[in-house]
Amino acid sequence: MNYISISIEGLLDWLKSNLNEKRYAHSLGTGECARNLAIKYKIDEEKAYIAGLLHDCAKCFSNDKLLSIIDEHLDVEDIEKMNYKTLHAPVSAYVAEKTFGVKDGEILSAIRWHTLGRINMTTFEKIIFLADKIEERTRENWYAQPIRALLLENNGLDKAILQCYKQTIKSLVDRDLMICPLTIDIYNHYEEVLNSK
Repeated sequence: MNYISISIEGLLDWLKSNLNEKRYAHSLGTGECARNLAIKYKIDEEKAYIAGLLHDCAKCFSNDKLLSIIDEHLDVEDIEKMNYKTLHAPVSAYVAEKTFGVKDGEILSAIRWHTLGRINMTTFEKIIFLADKIEERTRENWYAQPIRALLLENNGLDKAILQCYKQTIKSLVDRDLMICPLTIDIYNHYEEVLNSK
């Protein structure tokens, strides 16, 4: 099935031209990791690969450009605008749809929520969320390995996601940065889900 309106080669050329070298490598790694996780969890691997490649397509836009696109075209809560590092997620979903013709709602949603996540993510959304955090091209082992290890266990996706939130919250606290209330809500949700099993 064609999930994008151009060839993979055309997409890769665009990403190479619009991302810096490290972000391009990260996008390739996320696509590869998403495809591998899709195979493991028996979902569409091509769809996961495309979402992984596209997830950060707006990452190198300036903050002014991100905010301009959000203000003109998107419905993003003020609370989400607390951290400029997450603004690229809704804009990347917008670019995926408008520039690359992505119509698949699950791809767009996975891109939209790959930074903050959300309660009740689908398996597909969880895979893109995790692939972004644990891909092997640019993610450091000390961070990614504890998350990767949990994927081998029962309820591995949920355990891995909870571990991501634990590490993220700890990092934000260590750096005296604000924590989005949504992050706390999702952390509590996965603690509850896993403790009730």
